[in-house]
Amino acid sequence: MKSFVYQSHPQRVVFGAGALARLGAEIDALGARRVLVLSTPGQRGQAEHVADLLGERAAGVFDGAVMHVPIESARAAREQAARLGADGAVAIGGGSTIGLGKAIALESGLPIVAVPTTYSGSEMTPIFGLTEGGIKRTGRDARVLPRTVVYDPELTLGLPLRLSVTSGINAIAHAAEGLYASDANPVTSLMAREGIAALGRALPAIRQAHASGSAPDMLAARSDALYGAWLCGSVLASVGMSLHHKLCHTLGGSFNLPHAEVHTIVLPHALAYNASAAPQAIATVAAALGAASAPQALFDLARDNGAPVALRDIGMRDCDLDRACELALLNQYPNPRPLERAAVRQLLQDAFEGARPAA
Repeated sequence: MKSFVYQSHPQRVVFGAGALARLGAEIDALGARRVLVLSTPGQRGQAEHVADLLGERAAGVFDGAVMHVPIESARAAREQAARLGADGAVAIGGGSTIGLGKAIALESGLPIVAVPTTYSGSEMTPIFGLTEGGIKRTGRDARVLPRTVVYDPELTLGLPLRLSVTSGINAIAHAAEGLYASDANPVTSLMAREGIAALGRALPAIRQAHASGSAPDMLAARSDALYGAWLCGSVLASVGMSLHHKLCHTLGGSFNLPHAEVHTIVLPHALAYNASAAPQAIATVAAALGAASAPQALFDLARDNGAPVALRDIGMRDCDLDRACELALLNQYPNPRPLERAAVRQLLQDAFEGARPAA
């Protein structure tokens, strides 16, 4: 076995149906006394439920989490936390809300407890993103890593099918790119394969449970999906990102496209781009999905379960593709295949049109 470096991250994970009931005890274990509960406007009801559950431990609710974490919303949240005397935060929601919690922690150092309700995997990583002036800046900082993560599959039962699928494929992207990252290692590769397999099972099962109305099947599928998201997020926490994430950061931050949908649409094409340069990694993705072709299997997973497969269907304009290509070629992430302008531009065109990868 070749030499490698594996970087673990100190976190506490509480997993299981009904785990939200343990949130107060987890906050106490961190030594926090008054926490600000964060959410998007659409999830304010869940945030208020959490605040009620916490009682005097809740300093208040901030429901201004926004996709891609605009710097303005991060500043507003930090100001409210300071005004209320909060000594911690609970982020309940998906990547937007957990990203907002990270933005608070980045400057204040306040401990964050994440309660994921999607499969973004952001809760497992020390990666943050902030958008200012139409440009999304990402970075890594140990201060933003949530101290505790509470995974309660019951909180995801109402997640719409389309969002479930796009969020799950977003998580798969973290693990898939982790397999060919420049700092990949056997430990993260093992987690990547298991995480991809769990989500590959879970997403069709969620669709089937939606159709049949089977509550036990739905809870089992949701548990599998959260487990997969946990593993895939852990991979992203320990290794670097490549072309897929660069493209998604560009398309999301500069063209305000929805995060999970962008990942879902771009991933098959990014894997096809890198297939010749990272054949073992792509084969591992395929094996985890029980398929012959990883790019085609991921395209089909999205298409067959109600998710979008074309950038033009989520608001991207054909006239912006050249600009997107130029931005993607700036400040390049390490990638197994060199970034060739014409090939990247064709990748974007294929993703725009929703073309199924050839292999």
